[in-house]
Amino acid sequence: MKKFVTFAFAACVAFAFTSCKSSKDSIYQTTYDEAREAELAEGAGQQSEAVGIAPVASSTTSSVDTTYRTEKVVLSSGEEGSLKAFSVVCGSYSRKEGAENIRQTLVKEGYNAIVVQNPTTGLYRVVCASCDTKEAAAVARDKFKAAHAGNSDFQKAWLLYNK
Repeated sequence: MKKFVTFAFAACVAFAFTSCKSSKDSIYQTTYDEAREAELAEGAGQQSEAVGIAPVASSTTSSVDTTYRTEKVVLSSGEEGSLKAFSVVCGSYSRKEGAENIRQTLVKEGYNAIVVQNPTTGLYRVVCASCDTKEAAAVARDKFKAAHAGNSDFQKAWLLYNK
């Protein structure tokens, strides 16, 4: 009986030590979960319009994905007047510093990058191109993705319609 109690106690202690997570892991997980929930909540309240272009027999015209997300955003940093109706968003951040770092990198690469903020969600969006039409924005998005083929984050670039 004594051996069984000792074994049970040892098993409980071993289980307790192996099931604990470090505080560092839980902080990262909590931050990730909060950011993910904010992104999902933001996506739930937005309108999306999917528009397909029929393929054309001509080799000079190609089908371009012009699906976009609608948000009301305001310019946070960048050149005044550079925010147009349709924008190519290449990153979203909860802190302005993160968005500014990416914007500065893109400016060094020659992009007229700006940071906009959605006042409803508080998220900062890094915009690498802003255009008057969704077709032009879709072309700019595709060029941006092609120029950054090795960056998996930039491959997620999407179109934003500023309502």
